Amino acid sequence: MYDQSKLSELIRFARAKKGSTVIDIYPGDGDWTRLFSDVVGPEGRVYNFVPAEVAHFKNDPVGLMGRLAKEPGRENVEAVSSDLLAMPKATQPADVVWLHLFYHDLHTALIQKKGATAAEFNRAVYERLKPGGSYVIVDHAAAAGAGTSDAQSLHRIDPASVREEVEAAGFVLDAQSTTLANKVDPHSIKVFDPSIKGETDRFAFGS
Repeated sequence: MYDQSKLSELIRFARAKKGSTVIDIYPGDGDWTRLFSDVVGPEGRVYNFVPAEVAHFKNDPVGLMGRLAKEPGRENVEAVSSDLLAMPKATQPADVVWLHLFYHDLHTALIQKKGATAAEFNRAVYERLKPGGSYVIVDHAAAAGAGTSDAQSLHRIDPASVREEVEAAGFVLDAQSTTLANKVDPHSIKVFDPSIKGETDRFAFGS
C-alpha cells in the first residue's frame, strides 16, 4: 500500500464519501475494501467483487473476501463473485467503481477466456454507475504509444488507450492524478521486476 498522504489523495480522488456505494473490482488482499468501508460508514455499501475468471487462484480470493466481510465493523461490506460481465446483476447501483491495478488485465488471456472484453466491461460499468458516479482507474503505465501491447507481457497499459476505451463507452474523463507518477520508470520492464516493483509509474483517471 501507499503512504498515508497518497492514500488520502486517492480516496479524495475517487469521490467516495459517507453513505456512498462502492464496487471494488478484484480487491486483492482487501486493503482498499477496508479503506472504503471506513469512508462510507454504516449507511454506505462496499462490494468487494471477485471476477469468476480469477476465483480459482491458489490464495482463494472468494474465500478471502468472504472472511473480510465478516470482520468486526464490516457490516457494510458484501463479498460478491460472478463472471466479470455479470457484475451489474450481482451488485446495486454504485457511486464509485474502483479498479486498482486491474484494468490492464482486461487485455489478457486470463480475463478474456470467458469472453469478456474491455469494451464490454466498460459498458457494464456505465450501466452500473449512478448518474454522476465515478469510474476510477489506477494502473501501471506503459510507454507512450504502446497501446495495449504490453498488458500481457509487462502488465502495463498506455494511459492514452485507457482513455480512448473508456470514452468510447460514453464516459467523460474529468479528472487525472499524478500522485503515483514515477518519471524514472523505464516502462520497459515487467511490473514485478525487483528493480521497479512497488514503484512503477502509475496513472489515475476519474471518469
